[in-house]
Amino acid sequence: MTPDVASLAVDFPGRRPGAAVPDTAMGEDGRVLEASVREPDRFTVIFDRYFGQVHAYVARRLGIDIADDLAAETFLIAFRQRERFDRRNGVVRAWLYGIATNLIRRHRRDEVRAWRAIAKLPLPVPVGAPEDRIAAQVTAQGASREIAAALAKLSTKDREVLLLVALGDLTYDEVATALGIAYGTVCSRLSRARRTLRATLEDPS
Repeated sequence: MTPDVASLAVDFPGRRPGAAVPDTAMGEDGRVLEASVREPDRFTVIFDRYFGQVHAYVARRLGIDIADDLAAETFLIAFRQRERFDRRNGVVRAWLYGIATNLIRRHRRDEVRAWRAIAKLPLPVPVGAPEDRIAAQVTAQGASREIAAALAKLSTKDREVLLLVALGDLTYDEVATALGIAYGTVCSRLSRARRTLRATLEDPS
């Protein structure tokens, strides 16, 4: 059954750029990262596995022009801080998205400014199922007026949770790890973001 607008950020089907990472690979990440402290070349496994995902996430938030630099910086920071990662208390993918999110925060004014500008343009709204609209439009470069306006209205904290779920395809637990917040906080922020998104799409005036 097609999810309604209110549930898109949670139940949105997996239309994500880049190849999916098997659960078995994700389970190995911590061991690989731990080993890379002694054998730095092992870090290339993490880079090869997740660079495309992180790059795509940054590109859909801020645009392709800046994605190369921020994605590269994400992995540079991860490499330098790899000894601090405790695989018993986190997931490497979520940790990487957390680093990327911190870097994106430096550009949050540019991101919101772009969405507000898009919201004023007479762009056509694509025809199709709601999940197709969110897949194509929750991005600073391709958003419809309605979705751009909704995203611009969100607080930074609520928007981060929404986009980590909708664009990063992270689970609630992974979002909590990425942002260093409690699971319940993820739920409350996502709930607020969904309400704003639904209200704006149902009544864009």
